[in-house]
Amino acid sequence: MKIMKACKHCGFITEEDTCPLCGNQTSKDWQGYVIILDHSKSEIAKRMGLNVNGKFALRVR
Repeated sequence: MKIMKACKHCGFITEEDTCPLCGNQTSKDWQGYVIILDHSKSEIAKRMGLNVNGKFALRVR
């Protein structure tokens, strides 16, 4: 099983060491997540400042 990591800048969850969205470093230390299916209609995506669909961590250390 691969370890999921979250971007320290945008919170995008990936298996990579660098974020495919913004290119910043990822961390293994994160908590909670939200899945955005349609960012254009999602109130949560608007509040989090997200403009792409995907899986995002709520807290990253």
